Amino acid sequence: MVDYKWTVLTNTSLGALIASIDMTIVLISLPDIFRGLHINPGDPANFPFLLWTMVGYALVTAVVLVTIGRFSDIFGRVRLYKFGFLIFILGTIACALSQNIVELIVFRLFQGLGGAFLFANSAAIITDAFETKERGKALGINQIAFLAGQFIGLILGGVIAPYGWEYIFWVTVPFAIIGYIWAHINLKELGAIDRKQRIDWLGNITFGVGLTLILIGVTYILVPYGTSELGYENPWVILSLLLGFLLVAVFILIERRVSHPMFKLELFRNRGFSVGISSLFVSAIARGGLLFMLVIWLQGIWLPLHGFSLEQTPFWAGIYMLPLTAGFLVMGPLSGVLSDKYGQRLFMAVGSLIIAVSFLWLAFMPFNVSYVFLAVAIFLQGVGAGMFVAPNTSLVMSSVPAENRGVASGMRATMQNVAQSLSMTVYFAILIIALEVNFNGTALSSIPPTSALFSVFLGITPPGVNFATFSTVFAPIFMKSLSLLFFISAGLSIIAGALAILKKK
Repeated sequence: MVDYKWTVLTNTSLGALIASIDMTIVLISLPDIFRGLHINPGDPANFPFLLWTMVGYALVTAVVLVTIGRFSDIFGRVRLYKFGFLIFILGTIACALSQNIVELIVFRLFQGLGGAFLFANSAAIITDAFETKERGKALGINQIAFLAGQFIGLILGGVIAPYGWEYIFWVTVPFAIIGYIWAHINLKELGAIDRKQRIDWLGNITFGVGLTLILIGVTYILVPYGTSELGYENPWVILSLLLGFLLVAVFILIERRVSHPMFKLELFRNRGFSVGISSLFVSAIARGGLLFMLVIWLQGIWLPLHGFSLEQTPFWAGIYMLPLTAGFLVMGPLSGVLSDKYGQRLFMAVGSLIIAVSFLWLAFMPFNVSYVFLAVAIFLQGVGAGMFVAPNTSLVMSSVPAENRGVASGMRATMQNVAQSLSMTVYFAILIIALEVNFNGTALSSIPPTSALFSVFLGITPPGVNFATFSTVFAPIFMKSLSLLFFISAGLSIIAGALAILKKK
C-alpha cells in the first residue's frame, strides 16, 4: 500500500502542475487568442486587453492567497484545496467557451481564484504530512512540478494554439477533474484546525481591496498616457496607488488590534520566517520577469533571425527554454534533501549567488548569440533557483507552529506572487524607458517603444515599417536595453542571498 504522504505529494504536485501550466500557456498563445477573438493588437486602445489577459490570473491569485490561507486554518486545508479544484475546473471551461475578450478576462480571473486555492494549501498540506527530515525533499518535488508546469505551458501553447485558442484551456480540464476526484477520495485533514477562530472580515476587505488597487495601479503604469510612454502621470494610476497603500496601512493597524488577525504579523518575529519571506520576495522580484523577457526575445527576435517562421516561434520558444527546467530538475530535489540534513540558509545563499552569475552572463549576451551560450546561462538560472526555492519553502513552513501553517503558506505564496507581478511590471517599465532612449537617432525613432515591444511579442510588424528593417535595427537595441534589467536582477539576487544568511538572534 502506498504511504499516505506520497499520495499527498503526488496529488498536490498535480495541482501545482495544472495551475502553473495555465499561468504560461496563455502567454505563448496570445497571438492566436487575439486573432481568434478578432482583436487588433496594434491598436493602442486594445493594449489594456493584452495586459489583463497576461497578468489577470497572477493578480487575482496574489490578492487572495493570504485570505485563503487564513480560512484554511479555520475550515481545513484539504477541504479548501478540493474546493480550489472545482473553481479551477469551472473557470477553465468558462474560458474555453468565451465569446469575446472581456468574457475571457473575467473568467480568467475566476480561474486564477481556483489556482489560488491550490497554491495556498499545497505547501501546508505537504508540511502536515511529512516529517521534518523529509519535508525539504517533498517541498522541492512540489516546486519542481510548479516550475515544470510553467514550461510545459509554453510548449503546449505553442503546439495547441494554432489549431484553436480554445484548446489551450480544454487540455487541462480532464487532469483537474482527476485531481479533484483523487483528492476527494484520498486526502484527509492532518493539520491543527481551530474552528473557534473568528474571521477578520475588516482585515480581509482592507487587505484585498488595498492590494488589488496597488497591483492595478502598478500594472496600468505600462499603459501610455498623454505624451508619455508610461502611465505614471495618469491621475487614476496615482489615485489607485495612493488609496491602495492607504488601505494596506489601515490593514496593518487593524491586524495589530484584532484578536484573530488574518495576517499574523507576529510570525515575522520568528527569524526563520522573516528571513525566508524577505529573501523570497527579493529573489522573486529579480527572477519574476525573466521568463516573459526571454520568451519575447526568442519569439520575436532570435528565432526569426535564425530562420524560423512566426508560426513556428511559439513552440520553439518553449523548447529552447527547457535548459532552465532541466537545471531546476537537477537541483530542486537534491537541495531539498541536503537542506533537510545540513540546513536551508546556506543553500539559499549559494543558489542566489548562482542566479546572480546567470544574470550577469545574460547581460553580456549579444542579440545574435549562439544557442549554447544561452542554454548554459539559463541552465545555471535553473540550478540556482532549484537550490533556493525548496530550502526557502522548507525554512518558512518549518518555522511556524502547526496551527498557523495555512496562513503561513498563504503569506509565502502571496509574497512570491506579488513580487513576480511587480517584477514583470518593473521589467517592462524599465525596458520601455530604455527603448525610448535607445530609439533616438535610429530608423525606429518615430515608433512608440510600447508598440514596438508588443508588436514583437505578438509576432507582427508596426504599421509603416519594413519587417527586415525593424528586425535588424530593433534586435541590438532590445538586447542593449535588456542588459540593464539583467544587471539589476543580478544585484537583487545578491541581496536575496545576503538576507538568507542573516545571523540568528
